[in-house]
Amino acid sequence: MRALCWEGAGALAVREVPDPELRNAHDMIVRVRRSMTCGGDLPLLAGRVPEAAAGEVLGHEFLGEVVEVGPGVRRHRLADRVVVGAAVACGACWFCRQGLLACCDNGTGGAAAEPEWGPPAAGCYGRPTRLGGFAGGHAEYVRVPYADVGAYPVPEEVDDDRAVFAADAAPAGWHGVELGGVAPGDVVAVWGAGAVGQLTAGAAVARGAARVIVVDEHDDRLDMVARHTGAEPLHHRSVDVLAELRERSGGRGPDVCVDAAGPPSAPARWPTAGPDGGVALREAVHACRKGGTVVVLGGGTPFVDRFPLGAVTDKGLTVRGGSRAGPDAIPALLDRMARGELVTEHLATHRLPLDRGALGYALFRDRADGCVRTVFTP
Repeated sequence: MRALCWEGAGALAVREVPDPELRNAHDMIVRVRRSMTCGGDLPLLAGRVPEAAAGEVLGHEFLGEVVEVGPGVRRHRLADRVVVGAAVACGACWFCRQGLLACCDNGTGGAAAEPEWGPPAAGCYGRPTRLGGFAGGHAEYVRVPYADVGAYPVPEEVDDDRAVFAADAAPAGWHGVELGGVAPGDVVAVWGAGAVGQLTAGAAVARGAARVIVVDEHDDRLDMVARHTGAEPLHHRSVDVLAELRERSGGRGPDVCVDAAGPPSAPARWPTAGPDGGVALREAVHACRKGGTVVVLGGGTPFVDRFPLGAVTDKGLTVRGGSRAGPDAIPALLDRMARGELVTEHLATHRLPLDRGALGYALFRDRADGCVRTVFTP
């Protein structure tokens, strides 16, 4: 089959790779109908993941049609259209039983190298084999392990271009407001107006936040925020962000601040104050009201220097993080999509065949031509 593979720093190519096969009773094989770029891929593309090897298949946001199921699969049948969560979780380990599917012990594939900060979390599609990842969804077919846990049927009312966002981007946004404990009447600030930032803002509005402000420096993305999310855009370079956020929150600062700005391998969105890419996080900590919550979404920034720990302790802040959401949020998000309460198609600014995957990622990486996300069709 054809698949989009990592070939080295800055290099992608579509090549022929072996078709996936069932490896255990709980696997299924999905014929991919849509797959999508994500900011979490950018450190890998830039060559900043030393475990990567040439030829590994990319992509962790995808949906498709079931073409083969193992004998232990109970929830899926041939020809079902399903969206697959990015986190690979077994559903049975201690963490999964606590509802922490993104922290699964068994979804690593059994070969994950332990990072410097402790045991690895759940596996992910499109990550290097030596990190315990699984072949990604930028391909014609993909093996889905623990299929009854991580894959969900797509309602007929939801088309592919909307449903593919339920794989990871929409769950990440919803996860962000859950981590922040966003409640009716809250003021919420979100740094980053990419897909995850916009979906976080929309989720905060849906949970009843009184004001939601999205901070970014790209006019086209801020226009999207104003048109589609119900949030207020705030241009990072045109105002004093901290002063403006205090003004819009009764002088206190936002109740919840979410860093959804993405990994530093992307072109800098904020004035660069150091090499670690943590400028948006530092600003969120300084902006948040006393006793508030700061949420850090996404991965790709393993260490942040000059973190304002004194502000965290003096202000009594809660800091929470998540690299990806568990797949258990997907059914509710698909239901919201079916009811027209969650609309995502506008975020798919570019649609290309998989054969043009290298171009699609270049547009996404460089924010060229107003690209927010590129969606591929095999």
